[in-house]
Amino acid sequence: MGAMTARCAFPLAALLAVALVACADGSTGDPQVAGTTPAVVVSPVPSLPTTVDDLPEMDVAGYRALLRELKGTPVVVNFWASWCRPCQAEAPRFTTAAATFGDRVQFVGVDILDDRDSARRFIADHGLTYPNVFDPVGSIRTDLGSIGQPVTAFYDAYGTLVAKVDGEISEKDLAANLEAITA
Repeated sequence: MGAMTARCAFPLAALLAVALVACADGSTGDPQVAGTTPAVVVSPVPSLPTTVDDLPEMDVAGYRALLRELKGTPVVVNFWASWCRPCQAEAPRFTTAAATFGDRVQFVGVDILDDRDSARRFIADHGLTYPNVFDPVGSIRTDLGSIGQPVTAFYDAYGTLVAKVDGEISEKDLAANLEAITA
């Protein structure tokens, strides 16, 4: 019976070795490569990523520079995290709003307190089409005077903060604030 077990064990070990080699290609199981999905960019500026999921790190100074560069274009900034349930609930509203207003309003996502792999899955799962940046400690959100997420900031074409919504935004509030910055 020992020889029989050895004969069965060898094919099993060989099969496991082949499986391990096949799975050890460094792939995360997600066929999408980061930084390859083009973003909808209304006003191309140096600080704004041109892909939806590259997620370059940004701090408060970088955020302020981005807003200065975008002067002349209304901007909606949504602060989110992949693990945040209200962020998950409101994401389809932003996908729809970006499809409707994306030719005249620059949407920007700021992923906070997260990791990039989870954030990229969130972006893909929710079909986000606008550029996103990565703020690992939430410093930009905190600088705006907010402590939780999600947070949505609405800037008019002059770069003035017109409204800020802390917490999950309703469809009605999103629409009203978009109208306010595009009027």
